Amino acid sequence: MAARGQLLVALVLLALAASSSAGSSGGRNRHRAAKAKAKPAARARLGLVRAAPDASLADRAIDDRHRHAYISAKLRRPAAAAADVGSSAFAMPLTSGAYTGTGQYFVRFRVGTPAQPFVLVADTGSDLTWVKCRGAGAGNAAGEGGGERVFRPADSKTWAPMSCSSDTCTSYVPFSLANCSSAASPCAYDYRYKDGSAARGAVGTDSATIALSGGHGGAVDGSRRAKLQDVVLGCTASYDGQSFQSSDGVLSLGNSNISFASRAAARFGGRFSYCLVDHLAPRNATSYLTFGPGGPEDAASSSAAGAAPAAQTRLLLDRRMSPFYAVAVDGIHVDGVQLDIPSDVWDVDKNGGAILDSGTSLTILATPAYKAVVAALSERFAGVPQVSMDPFEYCYNWTAGGGGGEPEIPKLEVEFAGSARLQPPAKSYVIDAAPGVKCIGVQEGAWPGVSVIGNILQQEHLWEFDLRDRWLRFKHTRCIQ
Repeated sequence: MAARGQLLVALVLLALAASSSAGSSGGRNRHRAAKAKAKPAARARLGLVRAAPDASLADRAIDDRHRHAYISAKLRRPAAAAADVGSSAFAMPLTSGAYTGTGQYFVRFRVGTPAQPFVLVADTGSDLTWVKCRGAGAGNAAGEGGGERVFRPADSKTWAPMSCSSDTCTSYVPFSLANCSSAASPCAYDYRYKDGSAARGAVGTDSATIALSGGHGGAVDGSRRAKLQDVVLGCTASYDGQSFQSSDGVLSLGNSNISFASRAAARFGGRFSYCLVDHLAPRNATSYLTFGPGGPEDAASSSAAGAAPAAQTRLLLDRRMSPFYAVAVDGIHVDGVQLDIPSDVWDVDKNGGAILDSGTSLTILATPAYKAVVAALSERFAGVPQVSMDPFEYCYNWTAGGGGGEPEIPKLEVEFAGSARLQPPAKSYVIDAAPGVKCIGVQEGAWPGVSVIGNILQQEHLWEFDLRDRWLRFKHTRCIQ
């Protein structure tokens, strides 16, 4: 979620701004790893190649740092999720937002009666689903750019406003306004973003129209639709800044009492899954966000005989990490060798830990892990001419190679508890930053602090969040349906 054309995912409460800024500034003081003994080539300054107008990797990195500060500031909010077992499944189309210049993934979502269609950011770090809106007692939509889609509560027969004195508003709505002039006043929220943009509105409930899936493969049957009732929905009636130009709002996939993911999963088997196509994939490369059957185990069972089973590790639905999904990391390996990273980095009790976040593009590693990873990878590229390219510390003139064609990229693996290993494709951690230029695509985060596995490292994998039994399952696949 970005300024300058990318919806900024780093929602920061004004009261926490000082804390967030401290975390962000700590991340900027990056350690420079020891250089290779070979004499380095002269560095050339290269301009960033923009994915779309007003978008760049530097923009995405800044947004990721803002989000990392937001994550660090928010990891003390309690949450719990119900888990009633359903018998069906439904799916929503999911695409990369690269065509808009953002580093996010978009999902198509229909809300209201009659249903009104929207394109929302799929965000595992959000607890409130909201859409741009006109009406609902919080004013009329106001922002830059006209002709965009907006939700009109007055046109929906199933919209029900929420009062500011309600239990849900006072206990679970993030950034809700404390002032309540009367018990019947709307449940209002005021999001302020690090780039100066803001989103303000009122909360209510409405129904979402869903397309039921057929079988275990997650395929959508367009003729079978159903209504999911009482979806908690924010009606963003006033906004400003550049943060909201690429989508119509946010679909909350976080671990929270009021998130869409928690409530929908409770109705459909206690689990949801998504498959992230290549982050640079075109608009027509579609995968699905699925609730119920359709995850890695189902995909493996419906594929050809001999298919590799899905890996799984415990999903840590820790109150201290809510609304984010935490996992236990046992280590990181490069070419089969485990890196020397202190175990405290992965320990929530030692102010560390790791989360998976679909709203962060680049993976952010706490300082000790970052140092170890970039040192191991850059050592393999000692003979490749380096170039300078913000925001990365290690970038290379890939076309120059090392005298014997393109350099070989070492194999990176993230080992989770239970011996489950994420083996991302090389393009997920040594990324294309410009024609002929590749960069080690990780960022440094403050230590102590949480590490974030971003959506680029998650790409081309099917991920299942089993909220009922607390498992995270994943399997490599190209994702395109």
